[in-house]
Amino acid sequence: MEISDSSCRILAGLLEARTGQQLTMSRRWRLETALSGILRERAISSIDELITILVMGREPSLATRVVEALLNNETYFFRDRLPFDLLTQQALPALAQRRAKTRRIRVWSAGCSTGQEAYSLAMLFAEQPQKWAGWTIDILGTDVSASVIDRARAGAYTQFEVQRGLGIQQMIKWFEESAEGWRAVEALRRTVRFQVHNLLEPPPHPGEFDIVLCRNVLLYLNETTRAKAFDRLAAALAPDGWLMLGAGETVIGQTNRLEADREKRGLYRHAGATGDLLKTA
Repeated sequence: MEISDSSCRILAGLLEARTGQQLTMSRRWRLETALSGILRERAISSIDELITILVMGREPSLATRVVEALLNNETYFFRDRLPFDLLTQQALPALAQRRAKTRRIRVWSAGCSTGQEAYSLAMLFAEQPQKWAGWTIDILGTDVSASVIDRARAGAYTQFEVQRGLGIQQMIKWFEESAEGWRAVEALRRTVRFQVHNLLEPPPHPGEFDIVLCRNVLLYLNETTRAKAFDRLAAALAPDGWLMLGAGETVIGQTNRLEADREKRGLYRHAGATGDLLKTA
């Protein structure tokens, strides 16, 4: 299907205005696939015709659906695995010492898509019940897309989705099979909360998180928007907290508010955070 340059520009502008994300040339090949469901449902013959309807401005809900269809919602349980090993072996033990008095840990999964990352975090804690007994573990998953947040709250996944990243024992322990697929057990769903949130907005409640995961989101932002996103992430981070980015992302040359943690490679902290602060918080 031929898509005009003007239609691409309009879609790119709509996506960036609503989410801050760019529709780069490398992502344009997805347009037809991403919007095909909307075209079939509305019996619209082409993307150019869809653009004409959008430009008329009579259907705001259609514009929202188009934006959500353009978002890259790729995710799976324990994605890339090594970041979760880093949390389990280094970050969480350190936080257990630092938060021994309050016995509370707050974790934010930003850009959580359909929730697999947030539920993976919940499993990290749930699989160490003796260590975290008596602790309050607050895990928040957010995404700019309302439709994926609805799916995340439901905790329901297809056979393919639930098998990506999970072993058989984890599937049996934390998910129940039904006619519609697999659903996270209630005990796991209770430990995670989800809400719609744009990363460029002020941080969600409570505003200070011990760990923030924002993986493979900043790749789609331009330099100016990415700098603003880093400001929001820094504002959301506790003074001794850690930020985790995707493998292809870094704070270097992007912001002066955050820096790499020299002792825990793969994690970032507030720039200038002193050793005394990190040991006694």
